[in-house]
Amino acid sequence: MSGDSGTRADIGLIGLAVMGQNLVLNMNDHGYTVAVYNRTVSKVDEFLTGPARGTRVAGARSLEELTGLLEPPRKIMLMVKAGKAVDEFIEQLLPHLDRGDLIIDGGNSHFTDSTRRTQWLRDQGIQFIGTGISGGEEGARGGPSIMPGGSPDAWPLVRELFQDIAAKTADGTPCCDWVGENGAGHYVKMVHNGIEYGDMQLIAEAYQLMRDGLGLSHAAMHRTFAAWNQGELESYLIEITRDIMRVADADGRPLVEKILDAAGQKGTGKWTAVNSLDLGVPVTLITEAVYARALSALKDERVDAARILKGPKGRFKPDAKPSVENIRKALLASKIVSYAQGFMLMRAASREYEWQLDLGSIALLWRSGCIIRSAFLERIKTAYDRNPNLANLLLDDYFKGILKTCQASWRRVVTAAVLGGIPVPAFAASLAFYDGYRSERLPANLIQAQRDYFGAHTYERVDQPRGTFFHTRWQARLTTS
Repeated sequence: MSGDSGTRADIGLIGLAVMGQNLVLNMNDHGYTVAVYNRTVSKVDEFLTGPARGTRVAGARSLEELTGLLEPPRKIMLMVKAGKAVDEFIEQLLPHLDRGDLIIDGGNSHFTDSTRRTQWLRDQGIQFIGTGISGGEEGARGGPSIMPGGSPDAWPLVRELFQDIAAKTADGTPCCDWVGENGAGHYVKMVHNGIEYGDMQLIAEAYQLMRDGLGLSHAAMHRTFAAWNQGELESYLIEITRDIMRVADADGRPLVEKILDAAGQKGTGKWTAVNSLDLGVPVTLITEAVYARALSALKDERVDAARILKGPKGRFKPDAKPSVENIRKALLASKIVSYAQGFMLMRAASREYEWQLDLGSIALLWRSGCIIRSAFLERIKTAYDRNPNLANLLLDDYFKGILKTCQASWRRVVTAAVLGGIPVPAFAASLAFYDGYRSERLPANLIQAQRDYFGAHTYERVDQPRGTFFHTRWQARLTTS
């Protein structure tokens, strides 16, 4: 079962689900010898006699055998379910490792777990990398986006390998580079997934606006998404949506309409929303996208409510009907807000966790191989090159210009959807954020007055320096006025 006993493997990988298998085959294609192990040992046999047949991949029946197959310093990548399983494998590996060896967690772990593991293993003399990997099964096989973080001294050990197997841009640049210490890699992947949630919800809303609001056929929507993918909206998610519109079921009807409208989620979008609340960053669109999935899951309740609760029929009113081009512009503007909020969150996290994230470089990691790859990621890099201290992408001249040209359509689409009873939580949240962010004065002064009235929480005054706080005995003032 093991490979040639005289050959030491460059890296070991634990976990032979499809992602793990495809990464191994990707590494093999690039000239690396990989040793593999799976808790269910029969999967190792199946892999070696199946997809890995004829390769240099070596199999192991135990963790001890796996570590014995590796070239020192040993490098072992875990592709197992996030959470308890990662810690269990680390504990089982430790007796077989030497100081300076490296453990890599390539699953969708929470960034706080990666921070804890980096520090815990450092105390054991073991190096750790927690790396985000995006691109799904296809990306793992052909080249994913890779976002490593953890022990800085560990990066040189895998830099060449990671950059060899990563997706490449048109100019050959690998979509992989060091992100930062501790949990930075998994944090960036978490935000990537949050933006993915926002993008998917926005596209779903555009689809509903065209299907229900405008009454377009799936053939027409296929042509629309195909056209959109040739311009500013070019992206992987638009591309696959174009394809989905063409697929018919056995009866000739669109397959997408046979799918139950209850969206699943694995938690990374929720983690992004929760962390945004922890840091006080208004990532409203991503949070609405998470809640939209939660609302979709209430299918039985919605079916009952549809018979009881009255309102517009979910179609555009004839005198308020937007065009397909209006919807395109509203989608583009909302998508920009989605990315802007994600980068706002990373900017805040970089300060909070002392990571010194390079936001422009992170944008480049997502240009190819990953789920949210899109045409304007290069523009995001350019924006941060122009101004490394840019507070918000919306303030960059390029993105500001797009929003200016899209704004009338954006408002028309949201208004028409509200009047027609078509729910557009992400479109509406993005527009509300834009209007809130550009408002010099918001009604929060009243909220501060209320807080001071019932809880003596104090407030600042517009006619006094910031940082000077006041309290009013509101009821006493009522009696004297």
